[in-house]
Amino acid sequence: MTISRAEAEALDREDELAPFRERFFLEDGKRIYADGNSLGRPPRETAARLQELVREWGDRLVTGWLDWIELPARSGDLLGRLLGAQEGEVLACDSTTVNLYKLAHAALDLRPGGIATDAGNFPTDRYVLEGVAARRGVELTLFETDDVEGPTPEDVARVCAEGRATLVCLSHVAFRSGALADMRAVTATARDAGALVIWDLSHSAGAVRVALEDAGAELAVGCTYKYLNAGPGAPGFLYASRDLQPKLRTPIQGWFGQREQFTMGPHYEPAEGIARFHAGTPSMLGLVAVESGVKLVLEAGMDCIRRKSEALTDLTIGLADERLAGLGFRVASPRDRERRGGHVALAHPESWRICRALIERAEVIPDFRPPDVVRLGFSPLYSRFVDVWDAVDRLADLVERGEHMLVDATRLRVT
Repeated sequence: MTISRAEAEALDREDELAPFRERFFLEDGKRIYADGNSLGRPPRETAARLQELVREWGDRLVTGWLDWIELPARSGDLLGRLLGAQEGEVLACDSTTVNLYKLAHAALDLRPGGIATDAGNFPTDRYVLEGVAARRGVELTLFETDDVEGPTPEDVARVCAEGRATLVCLSHVAFRSGALADMRAVTATARDAGALVIWDLSHSAGAVRVALEDAGAELAVGCTYKYLNAGPGAPGFLYASRDLQPKLRTPIQGWFGQREQFTMGPHYEPAEGIARFHAGTPSMLGLVAVESGVKLVLEAGMDCIRRKSEALTDLTIGLADERLAGLGFRVASPRDRERRGGHVALAHPESWRICRALIERAEVIPDFRPPDVVRLGFSPLYSRFVDVWDAVDRLADLVERGEHMLVDATRLRVT
């Protein structure tokens, strides 16, 4: 037996991150949340900060902008501390999709040529790159990778050596399998071939150690509503290394990215530094939530978070081997913890029905990713080891009884 439930409870008593659990809103009852890799729980501090901002809005009205206007850069610098970037290299703004569009066009202006990404990359990345390629009349190469292990430096070397790409876009952690890419090696491989890399950090920020500067990364985007717990639709972020910033120009020329914003001049002149990637008026409510969520992660410390994340995913895989392998499940994530992000993928032919049955009949919230994956994402700041044990136990019991075959198999819009 991997561990008993009593042993899982003992691990929770020894957990150095256990005090952080009470700093989130937790529902009553027996429901287990196993989808923190998709949307994090709301921190209690965030609710207080949002109420404070609304009061400030009511009191100061438009004069509040004297302080609010610096929040995108201030939140960006907090993110930079978390991501291993220098001050002034990260900007919190817009969505991951919009930020990728901006950086992709800017990168191709600097290095004209084709675009490459893996065929299993997150859909919004592939869709954005497809549109950018069509608009610019260049080739988009979708290269195949191992379904579990994800893109490798060898994959990138091959597509760049063929002369088909001057821009490569990859996810640091694969959204389906949770595979963790070797950022340093991939970046070096692309650079040796004369290509730029844009990293999508959506599934790694707050879950794994990210060291952008040390890895030689020059461009990145990401979201804040997963492991950073900034809330549904919270602003994303973009990163551009300090050396590269003066060479880049955004394709979306908004007034917040203007050099002298309030002169209301007749022509656009890009602001200095990372501020040139601003576009329209940013959401202050969203940015307050970003700042609150990132501060909580920084307080906990990424070393502690990563240690617990590795232990949680190790336990998930161990229990899956023990309880689920005989029920038609296959672990579809890397088994090496050094090659794995913060969630575990379990493949099963009836994964959609199983996900619905877990939610409707077992009070466990996972998510489904086509064609056949149940994802379990236990966020270290509020998940317990006993949550993992109970979730796998309920999953095994449900499938053993065949309850998943009793739910409506109709696909919902949100999976």
